[in-house]
Amino acid sequence: MTAGQAVREVGLEAAGHPFVVRIYPAAVPAGPVLVWAHGGGFLGGTLDMPEADQTARLVAERGIPVVSVGYSLAPADLLLELPDDRRGPNVPSRAQVEAEIAASGPRVHYPVASLQLLAAFDWALEHAGELGGTRERVAIGGASAGGNLAASAALRARDRGTAAPAALLLCYPALHAELPAPSDDLRAVLGADADADGGEGPRVLALNYVGDPALLAEAYAFPGGHDLRGLAATTVVNAGRDRLRASGEAFAAELALAGVDVAVSQARAADHGFLNLPGHPAALRTTARFARALEEEVRCSTPR
Repeated sequence: MTAGQAVREVGLEAAGHPFVVRIYPAAVPAGPVLVWAHGGGFLGGTLDMPEADQTARLVAERGIPVVSVGYSLAPADLLLELPDDRRGPNVPSRAQVEAEIAASGPRVHYPVASLQLLAAFDWALEHAGELGGTRERVAIGGASAGGNLAASAALRARDRGTAAPAALLLCYPALHAELPAPSDDLRAVLGADADADGGEGPRVLALNYVGDPALLAEAYAFPGGHDLRGLAATTVVNAGRDRLRASGEAFAAELALAGVDVAVSQARAADHGFLNLPGHPAALRTTARFARALEEEVRCSTPR
């Protein structure tokens, strides 16, 4: 790729549903390629939000082309029915949900978005050379709900027994259908909010995503608590003042117990969603950390 090449979009399809990936070229490619998914509670977010656009631009500036995935969003019926006083931290208000619905296209439940992430990864594998990378260096990552989708796609790639991501990058991910209990440290940071899961908020978000309670237990829906053996080296960055930090920390521990190389850290003074704040110091540090993790993968790993 050359410095004159612009950001572009490519239309793809998976599970019978079309979606778009936005390609951010690197002026001087370093070898890796990152497939990235924004967050939004599975029902919100766009390719234009800073969590998608700013993150991709910052990573691309460090020599890593980014394939940002505009996956299909989930319906929002259950979130519309939930009173605002029972939503809790990290759960959008009714007005926010209504705005997201008005701005989006057709909506569909799990497993479509998960399969779209895998399809985007496969597209990046096929086009890695054009992007200035190699098939062996294609990584996948995401923030919040996007972190869930990235981990899900990584599990799918592992289980099919062919090409799998070279690395997994997760920022304040939502990986468990039921939030793990907060640590003593997190409880001290959040105070009364440590037990304010919204009552029903996070559980409704999870159910709203899958559509069927029986699917909450599927590993591809919520990878936390399932068999994680064989996944690629993983970097997890949590927000220090975030109830979802319990999910990221638990997942990192599960990875370690499964024999997966994992590095976990936290932006201690940051709240959930800091990647969505333009120029936020934690966002700059996290994108730099992710880029270094991919650069390290290039130095230390050998082609499959």
